Amino acid sequence: MKKKDADTVRFQLDPDNLPPLTEAQQAELDALQAMPDSGIDYSDSPALTEDFWRNGQRGRFYKPIKQQVTARLDADVLAWLKSQGKGYQARMNAILRREMLATARRQEKPR
Repeated sequence: MKKKDADTVRFQLDPDNLPPLTEAQQAELDALQAMPDSGIDYSDSPALTEDFWRNGQRGRFYKPIKQQVTARLDADVLAWLKSQGKGYQARMNAILRREMLATARRQEKPR
């Protein structure tokens, strides 16, 4: 039996207006907060080695939200982007992102 959209119930949570915790939830959080680190059971999570961190990649699964915009570009710039093949908008985004990150790195360096 195929489910219809009308049968689907959706809930939206507002992080700025969360429902109050129940007494049981608050008691559990208080007990966890009072527990010393030595009381935490880490047996089901493997230790992470230096090799793990050496091969790690920051933001590997980060996918920013795309926003549709209208922009005016010089005709030769647009022609150059399109001449590279399909995906000129993604290329334009990559070029802008690279410049954004380079600018951010330059601003972070102490003077």
